[in-house]
Amino acid sequence: MTEKAQFEVLWEKIKDRAAKLISPMSFDAFIVGLEPADIVNKTIYLKAETEFAADTISLRHADKLREAVVTADVGLQDFALIVDGSEEYVVRETDVIGEVSVKPDKRFTFDSFVVGNSNKFVCAAAKSVASAPGENFNPLYIYGGTGLGKTHLMQAIANEIAEKKPSLKVLYTTSEKFLNDYVESLYSSKKGEGKEARFRNHYRNVDVLLIDDIQFWAGKYGVQEAFFHTFNELFSQNKQIVISSDCPAKDLTTLEERLRTRFEGGLIADIQPPDLETKIAILKRKALEKKYLVPDDVLAFLAKTSDSNVRTLEGRLNKVIFASKLREEPITMTLAATALEQAINVEEQEEVTPEAIIRATCSYFSITKEDLLSRNKRQELVRARQICIYLMCDMLTLPLVSVGKEMGGKDHSTVIYARDKVADLMRVNDKIVKDVNDIRSIVLKQ
Repeated sequence: MTEKAQFEVLWEKIKDRAAKLISPMSFDAFIVGLEPADIVNKTIYLKAETEFAADTISLRHADKLREAVVTADVGLQDFALIVDGSEEYVVRETDVIGEVSVKPDKRFTFDSFVVGNSNKFVCAAAKSVASAPGENFNPLYIYGGTGLGKTHLMQAIANEIAEKKPSLKVLYTTSEKFLNDYVESLYSSKKGEGKEARFRNHYRNVDVLLIDDIQFWAGKYGVQEAFFHTFNELFSQNKQIVISSDCPAKDLTTLEERLRTRFEGGLIADIQPPDLETKIAILKRKALEKKYLVPDDVLAFLAKTSDSNVRTLEGRLNKVIFASKLREEPITMTLAATALEQAINVEEQEEVTPEAIIRATCSYFSITKEDLLSRNKRQELVRARQICIYLMCDMLTLPLVSVGKEMGGKDHSTVIYARDKVADLMRVNDKIVKDVNDIRSIVLKQ
């Protein structure tokens, strides 16, 4: 059986499952026409005929289609859409073991990064590293909350070096990919396949190594050991190392001390949440990239009623643009408010606080604050607790350690687990999505 035929067999099983989850009209209009193009890292790439079809699937049917991928039991975990000729829906090159040079997403450049008071220091540091790898600020440790632009800056560094210094070998990867490659190298070495040496060569024979989200190594001492030796090897040769995390190095208490001290030996730069003007500038840039005219009052409305997460900002903008396309109407304040199902008069909203999120969660689940912050393992309390933590991480810009303190003294790893657990469930469970969105609405209306 050819590779393409194998893809089609898997896709047929996923389609059968999707037909039971998506309405017949939408299934026939948007899902039936998709064609399997590739499978990379447990993600199936599906080719759509038009960007409109891809937009519709992304905005209205993504959760159900993702659920179909997972529950079809074919060994896949996600899907991605591609459209011929599209700049948005394209296959991203992946960092597979054996490929020394990796090209990150070309859209992530310094030119496309919106600079404001909250991030100008870290952006300047990133540009300095890109201009002289291994000479300025080594290692560079970037940290900040979810969706503030860490990954954008990481990939901007990689893209800038690849363009201006093509002779250098640049490797951008994620902590999860590094961990998976490490585990695979251990397993393969037991079978005599030689992947342990390939793993070392892959990550050490580079001029620039960028690793995203290293907080996920908390408590995983084997991979920390592997990175420690990789770090030393590269650092001794003046090779540039760039790391990102969601908290300062000193707060990674379950990371080995010898790693934390090496991180602190370079430059530690944080990304703060964007102020209102920066959020508006980000939205204006995103609208320009999508070739869509969005009035300034609508941009201000979206910025005022959104949290500081750039992905949330873009998602809300996409909703408004999609509503405009669907109704064939220009974007107005009325259309935006209707699309987002929010009132326009939001100026009197109070600032979101941890207490507001706790209060809303308790009200929604009809539980007491004492129960929520306790260590009671009843399933309904555990789920409420996890959702409350997720919303604190999503709606606030507190360090994870502070979130743990607000939640009754939970440790850093517990906060990470709860946040990621809810994020994973939201991909396949509509009830969790509804719970999260309903509590968010309660918080915003308080």
